[in-house]
Amino acid sequence: MEKTGKKSARPGGRHNVVDGRRRQAWSLLESCSVCPRRCGVNRLDDQVGLCQVGRCVRVASFGPHFGEEAPLVGRNGSGTIFFEGCNLRCVFCQNYDISHIDDQGLSPDSEVDDRQLARIMLELQSMGSHNINLVTPSHVVPQILAGLEIAVAEGLDIPLVYNTSAYDSVETLRLLDGIVDIYMPDCKFWVPDSAGRYAGARDYPEVMRQAVREMHRQVGDLEIGPDGLARRGLLVRHLVMPGMLDETGAILSWLAEEISPATYINIMDQYHPCGQAHRYPEIDRPLRPGEYAEALELARQAGLTRLDQRDLKTLLERLGILGR
Repeated sequence: MEKTGKKSARPGGRHNVVDGRRRQAWSLLESCSVCPRRCGVNRLDDQVGLCQVGRCVRVASFGPHFGEEAPLVGRNGSGTIFFEGCNLRCVFCQNYDISHIDDQGLSPDSEVDDRQLARIMLELQSMGSHNINLVTPSHVVPQILAGLEIAVAEGLDIPLVYNTSAYDSVETLRLLDGIVDIYMPDCKFWVPDSAGRYAGARDYPEVMRQAVREMHRQVGDLEIGPDGLARRGLLVRHLVMPGMLDETGAILSWLAEEISPATYINIMDQYHPCGQAHRYPEIDRPLRPGEYAEALELARQAGLTRLDQRDLKTLLERLGILGR
């Protein structure tokens, strides 16, 4: 069994804390301070700030997903719930159509109340999903807790994955202590100028560092069971960007030195221009082959050895592209 970091907690133990945390989180919506944007709108009255989401969450899609990191996927997939809206404004977002809903317009019938969200979680569990993977959750933590309170009472007991851009308020993250099992932040930028230009958030680097520290404090390094599935801990993503290897190196070094040399990380090579990336010539191209290879070498130099390894053959089989 591969195991590092703090002692694992049973997912089912979260029922003791969800109710009180849900009430605390709900109060953040009245003058919204759920995320670092602190828009101050009354989302309980369905006003919207930058994320464009009011009182109820909006779910773009959900289902077992086989393109996630190996310890999340297993045989039956990660039970992903893709939320609409986002508190970050990445111009190159690969989910631009559901994250920038002020540009794209609202999806019909995507609004989901607490009980419907709970049903989605329970349905994913009944399908055999190994975890509940909350994609882009930072702006809807109170609503997630409200749905989770119902789902846990009705038998939800698989790990909860918080799949985030890492632009998270530490105050909000503390409400998730003992509830979230696996934190999966995407550490995007190291330099304020880059974060401001490509995501409209010059404070992103410092916010990200504080958030990841809090996540690691809560759950420790990633624990993987004998079945190869993640049980608890921190799983970091980093998308390698064109011409930004200096930032990649700085992020990897910081993770190794300030978080843990045992940090499990997925260094992602799938960048391609999406959304409004065509407006920025320097990122309006895919990665060059040497850039990804250099990113992996930077991880090695930093002392990070727990790199996610995709089993491409198994993935293609599960997607029906190859015969078994």
